[in-house]
Amino acid sequence: MNSTAIQTCRSFLKDTIRQTIDFSRTDQNLWIPPPPVEKPYSQDMKRIELPKIETLQTIGQIDLKTAIARRESCRTYSKTPLTLEELSLLLWATQGVRRKLDAGHALRTVPSAGCRHAFETYLCVLNVIGLEKGIYRYLPLEHQLLFEFDADNLEHKITRAALGQPFTGEAAVTFIWTAIPYRMEWRYGLAAHKVIALDAGHVCQNLYLAAEAIGAGTCAIAAYDQAAMDKLLNIDGEEEFTIYLAPVGKKR
Repeated sequence: MNSTAIQTCRSFLKDTIRQTIDFSRTDQNLWIPPPPVEKPYSQDMKRIELPKIETLQTIGQIDLKTAIARRESCRTYSKTPLTLEELSLLLWATQGVRRKLDAGHALRTVPSAGCRHAFETYLCVLNVIGLEKGIYRYLPLEHQLLFEFDADNLEHKITRAALGQPFTGEAAVTFIWTAIPYRMEWRYGLAAHKVIALDAGHVCQNLYLAAEAIGAGTCAIAAYDQAAMDKLLNIDGEEEFTIYLAPVGKKR
């Protein structure tokens, strides 16, 4: 292995870059308004109301110790569909908003450096009761789904974009998280990118635990075709790009 390349890549895991940054020159400290909490969308687009989390009294009833003890990666799923109530719980657990503070900040169910929350949640829906197959985006402020578009052979397309990992096309739904890096760069400048990666881990661990609570399984995926996955979501790959994904399905 190339030792210079290794050292360059390892430097990403360190926090030495912070010593080189003049934080007085970040956009936050220059009083530039923060980017919005949620990616804008056209009011003409179809939105689906999700069951409110406070009404979900009969699902997700599992103690934390049990959920942690059972947590494992699952790559085989039954053909049992997820319900909209179960999907609502998973979305709330991973990116739900507890309280909006202002136009650029919201407290969520997961931690994020500086309360910046750089992610958008897309769903490749294949087997959820009440939803047609297609690509959706979660609107955390409204706790709604935004129907982005449908696609022919979606099972094949998601599998191909995931480098042939077949369980992505067999899951009831695949969570695909994208990063909008400027949300974090606005506050931290060049120190933003490591903490975006750390934040992704917080989100996916909550998905693992919430999946256990509904008798489902998931498997975090960090190996995928970047260009193909971004194309599948119809995002630009620069100001917004795929960073992590996780199929979810009922356990066999």
